[in-house]
Amino acid sequence: MASAEQHHLTGKGRAAIEAFLHGQEADQMPHPGGTLLAHLGRVQGLLADWGADAVVQTAGLCHATYGTDGFAPALLPLSDRATLVTLIGEQAESLVYLYAGCDRGAVYPRVDGTTEFAFRDRFTGRELSPPADQLRAFFDITAANELDVLAHNTELAERYGPALHALLTRAGTLLSPAAREAVSRQLG
Repeated sequence: MASAEQHHLTGKGRAAIEAFLHGQEADQMPHPGGTLLAHLGRVQGLLADWGADAVVQTAGLCHATYGTDGFAPALLPLSDRATLVTLIGEQAESLVYLYAGCDRGAVYPRVDGTTEFAFRDRFTGRELSPPADQLRAFFDITAANELDVLAHNTELAERYGPALHALLTRAGTLLSPAAREAVSRQLG
């Protein structure tokens, strides 16, 4: 169980984010395990349990704001990034954008446990080299997201579980020790 400090996405900050997510109807969007809002909360909770800092937890709570390569509906258009920056701060929003912008078909095969692979932005088509701390946050958010999805959909778990396990194993130390343990326990 995470400490109170790790779960400090409470109070006004958490309430404001949840109000935003409700306002964007995340509580009405179907998603494995119920609604998108429920999924976002579980992702943040996993990140907290793994010891992620508040910035990473916040990004996890908002990771689908711009849609993702695997979940098309967007809660906010990219032209409104400033709205999310105002709500969660530049660092968390940049992680949300990195996660949402990942061109999975191009990026996932390149993952080799180093920070030396090109990261393709699906929105712009540009190749990026995110710093190691952003890549680590990206992979922990990825693990939390995918483990939650697969825990709530056996068909997806059977179809994608082995490939996800291979990807996250290749990520190596780009995943936190707690995330690696969770991946091994759930998918190994």
